[in-house]
Amino acid sequence: MQSYLKHYINGEWVDSDGGRTYQVINPATEQPCTEITLGTPADVDRAVAAARAAFETWSQTSVDERKAVLTRIIAEYKTRIPDLARAMAQEMGAPIGLAMAAQAPTGLGHFAATLKALDSFSFEETIGKARVVHEPLGVVAMITPWNWPLNQICAKVAPALAAGDTMILKPSEEAPGCAVILAEIMHAAGVPAGVFNLVNGDGAGVGAALSAHRGVDMISFTGSTRAGIAVAQAAAATVKRVHQELGGKAANLVLEGADLGKVLPPTVAGVLANSGQSCIAPTRLLVHKSQVEQATAIVKSMMEQTQVGNPMDEGQHIGPVVNKAQYEKIQALIQSAIDEGATLVTGGPGRPDGRNSGFFIQPTLFTDVTPDMRIAQEETFGPVATITSYDGIDEGVRIANDTEYGLSATISGDPAEAAKVAGRLRAGLVTINSWSPDIAAPFGGYKQSGNGRENGKYGLADFMEVKTITGAPA
Repeated sequence: MQSYLKHYINGEWVDSDGGRTYQVINPATEQPCTEITLGTPADVDRAVAAARAAFETWSQTSVDERKAVLTRIIAEYKTRIPDLARAMAQEMGAPIGLAMAAQAPTGLGHFAATLKALDSFSFEETIGKARVVHEPLGVVAMITPWNWPLNQICAKVAPALAAGDTMILKPSEEAPGCAVILAEIMHAAGVPAGVFNLVNGDGAGVGAALSAHRGVDMISFTGSTRAGIAVAQAAAATVKRVHQELGGKAANLVLEGADLGKVLPPTVAGVLANSGQSCIAPTRLLVHKSQVEQATAIVKSMMEQTQVGNPMDEGQHIGPVVNKAQYEKIQALIQSAIDEGATLVTGGPGRPDGRNSGFFIQPTLFTDVTPDMRIAQEETFGPVATITSYDGIDEGVRIANDTEYGLSATISGDPAEAAKVAGRLRAGLVTINSWSPDIAAPFGGYKQSGNGRENGKYGLADFMEVKTITGAPA
């Protein structure tokens, strides 16, 4: 079992002030694989003090100095990709092949994209007689989830560093190992003491303390809408900036007459990738009534051909979901669909055949799903797809938008026709015949999927303040 009992504060690995040990459970074996210390408000105070002190000098560094640090981080990161991948495979169940090919590299991609964005970012402009400048924002607290842990961590850390901010990271207690390794990377790359701090903990302890802390200037949170509301409420008393990427319930609007054999495999893959644990997974297939039967056959075949296996084994299989709570939530949603009258095509309740332990979900497909059913409204976060029929494009768009979320939406069909529809979908990301975002383009949601944007120059801008200066000599 890996043991990470210290926090990284002010450039050192330090003991917690009053914390308690927490065991991370391997979701494939249901046995402990990692132990950390859940931090306390006292640990948060210490980290915030370190970050505030470091901000005085880090905020005054030049763009070239920050680029040099990012370049060193990228070099160190590359040497640790196997370690990062192994931690995520053990702690949150990403198959080792996916962890090596996608989970670990996405974090590296954010550092590279941020470095490129720095080259073209306009830190200053003239408007009339005023000079408008982008400046470092201050101390940023970051609370990140377990599903794509390095992706979400690095989407915050990279632009904050580049912007001249200092930070305290609280990663998910369900997948902390990769964050500890990232702290080791930052240390090895020579990030100055206090600029990056890591305090492990849970939401009720460290997360709440960071959200309410008077010494924190911005809270950047990725997670559920429910938790995001709590973070915003805690932050309101100090009027700090709140930056959030929250839940999603993405539709896959399949255009009438689409070549289903061509367009469905690359979009339905997003329901299966990472065992469905992606906030942009296009789980709600909206299919014209004339093509429901054909679409059902294609998606059924994809689900039944998807193998479920040990995340430490090489292969194209999917792994378990992250923990017992998620497993039980998905099982409840599957059962609710059955109870509410949806047609179970394949998969269903219980573990895949031959497994009596581990948090494994059968790849599942429902048809005859109506928009009012729980499974059509609640974020499933598992390898479960639903098919809902529509009669015309106006109805299809209405159903696609009939959700409290607005993080992403997918359109499957002729790209030219899809482009005409994209502007009607109320989502921050619209993908055509694919489901993945562009790591250099802005990412964030409408409605209850959050506010603010990450990635590239938009990530930089959201981690900076804007100042207007008038009366200065030309």
